[in-house]
Amino acid sequence: MHPSMCLSTLCCSGDLNASADLTFSYSNDGDLIRPLPNLTLYPGNNSLPVSIVGENAGHVTLGVNSSSTEFDRLEDTFVRIDVVHSSALVVINAIIGWLYFAAWSVSFYPQVYVNFKRKSVDGLNFDFLLYNITGFLAYAFFNVGMYWVSEVKEEYHSNHPRGINPVQLNDVIFTLHAVLVTSVTIGQCFIYDRGSQRLSKVGIILTSGAWLFAAIALVVTLTHKITWLTYLYYFSYIKLGVTLIKYIPQAYQNYQRKSTRGWSIGNVLLDCTGGSLNDWMSIFGDPTKFGLGFFSILFDVLFIVQHYVLYRGHDDYDVLKDTQEVDVDVVVNDPTQSVERV
Repeated sequence: MHPSMCLSTLCCSGDLNASADLTFSYSNDGDLIRPLPNLTLYPGNNSLPVSIVGENAGHVTLGVNSSSTEFDRLEDTFVRIDVVHSSALVVINAIIGWLYFAAWSVSFYPQVYVNFKRKSVDGLNFDFLLYNITGFLAYAFFNVGMYWVSEVKEEYHSNHPRGINPVQLNDVIFTLHAVLVTSVTIGQCFIYDRGSQRLSKVGIILTSGAWLFAAIALVVTLTHKITWLTYLYYFSYIKLGVTLIKYIPQAYQNYQRKSTRGWSIGNVLLDCTGGSLNDWMSIFGDPTKFGLGFFSILFDVLFIVQHYVLYRGHDDYDVLKDTQEVDVDVVVNDPTQSVERV
């Protein structure tokens, strides 16, 4: 592999009164970029060209250090450098990012359509919906707080001076959209036929416990025992817990009924597509995120097997079960046969 090189310029925001020596620090132990030589800035010459040569693919944060009194808060001065083998990978990475965002966003609608078309939510597990709205609300609180609340962002920056806020605008939009469409699906449960389905005691206890925990944590935060940033992280833990259990009730209900009727396979296929693309991106960067995504994909595979293999052709079992034979007398106009039994 040939090293890649880019040219940049190091500039001062003001005029120097004396010369200042600069050294550089790196966030990683590896050799992602070629070490930069020490530089000296002089009065009247506040900028210098810098050649950055990439050696191996990855991410590195480049910091600037100086013993000169000419500079203030140099610890806040850094640049994040991404080294890639090919510029095409950047384009592919961006395309994959938009694809999994689109797949996950659209994945909510097949279930809404199935419910509307059938005028029934029979077969859609209510515990799954309860866990889903709990998880997305918790995730929404976390994302909105991390992205829009100044106090939280300042605290995060204070704890991670060279870190990048993990929440981006597309995360906020996706989560708020998920809360909205999940709420619409729950609303359908009140207006369409739902058979004998109801929430389980286990589901009510678990979700009530999660929100009770959040309420107690809020009181603790208001009394300044913990910070708002820590409080928001508690919501992320709730979201993680929900992700681990939310599919179990639906999979078990399908097993009990020996049918996937009422459970949209389109939702599963789109969710699996989005999860697969996202995991491809996070496998090396965030093992925890990868593990949770892989866990969800396992359930998607289970639903696919249930729908297309185990219970294929069983979708109309509940209609057939309710059909009864009717003995009817039909009068026929043929004068040679007055009555026919059917």
